[in-house]
This record gives sequence, C-alpha cells and structure tokens, in this order.
Amino acid sequence: MLVKTTGIVLNYLKYRETSIICRIFTRELGYRSYIINGVRSAKSKPKMALFQPLTLTDLVVYNKDSQGLNRISEIKCSFPFKQIPFDFQKSGVAMFLAEIIDKCLQDGYENEALFDFLENIIRWLDESNSPLGSFPIKFLLLFSGYLGFAPEDAEEVYEQLFPQINYGDFAKAEKALLNQLLKSDGQYEKVPIQTKRDLLDHLLAFYKLHLDYLTDIKSLAILREIS
Repeated sequence: MLVKTTGIVLNYLKYRETSIICRIFTRELGYRSYIINGVRSAKSKPKMALFQPLTLTDLVVYNKDSQGLNRISEIKCSFPFKQIPFDFQKSGVAMFLAEIIDKCLQDGYENEALFDFLENIIRWLDESNSPLGSFPIKFLLLFSGYLGFAPEDAEEVYEQLFPQINYGDFAKAEKALLNQLLKSDGQYEKVPIQTKRDLLDHLLAFYKLHLDYLTDIKSLAILREIS
C-alpha cells in the first residue's frame, strides 16, 4: 500500500555497492527504515543530498507492516536549508540533534506531536539568526518531555544521578542554569563553556538512566569543539 507522508531524515547506512538503508521519522507512520537502491551510483549522486541528517521531506512510501525494510516510491525536499549546511556551528548542532533523535527512537515508534515539535525545531535552527547558546541543552529538556521523563526541576536530575552524594553546592552553577532553562520559553542564553559541557554530560547520563538502550553520542565531541 502506498502512503503519502512527511519525514525527517535521521541517518543512513551504506548497503552493498550503490544502495543505502535510511532511517526516517515520518509523521504518519513513525520511525521507519527504508532501502533505497542505486542512490550512490555516479548518475544518482545529487540525490544523496536528500538523505543528509535532519532533511525535511515529502514522501510516498510502500508500507507493509510485516516487512522490516520498506521502499520509497517518491521523495523530495520540503524545506531546503539556507544556513545549516553552510554554518559550521549549526551543522554541528544538527548532527547532534539527528543522532540523539535516531538513538532514542525505536522501530515503529509513532508520535505526531513529537514530529511537529521536531519539524519546528529544525526550521528554527535553520532560519534563526539568534545565538545558539544553550539551545542543545534546552532541546534535550524539551525532547525528554515527549519521551516521558522530563524533570520538574534540577534537584530531580541530580538526585537521580548522584543518589549517594550530599551534593550541597556541587554543580551549583549547573543547577541554576538547568532551572532557568526549564522555566524559559525559548531564550538560549550564552553560558560559560565548562558549565554547558558539564550539564550536557549530566543530561545525557540522565537520558541513559531512562533509556537503557541509549549508546554513547559520538557527535558530542563535535558539539564540544564548536561551543
């Protein structure tokens, strides 16, 4: 059965000589894997641009619930990026977001509200001229809400991460920033680099407490370099 949907490209793996297996989070069908044949051949190279992380697409796909890998009948970019491919900071943040989303979602996971949130976030990342500041941290906090384990305050995070420690002033700057971001409505203030790095590490550890299948985020190293 053919289904028309929209999708967010998250990652792809090379398959055989000229093909790929692409993971896409679709609005109507959820998180799915698709095999695309011949896309890496010399004649098809321009098409690879459609499968870069966070590309927003319009799709017509074959949908067979009994089949792990489906195929794409039609695909086109629905929102050509103006800044992300040409801004090294935004490119690094985009890689981080794509990896986090890809590793947190599981096959068949469906959530239209989450899709709409991610689409809006990606559009903002490409279009905004505001400093990114604490944007990756704020994203992790918002994303955790859709995954079902958003913290109410900083105390909840640190009590779960360090249950045996009477931390007192431990991570005081981090907790203050975390509480500020939990209450903010989209302002991504510039924060001290070390505070931001430590808080990112702790939030990813918090994610792993709740998602035991989550592996290390390789793009975190890139995010550190551009911060």
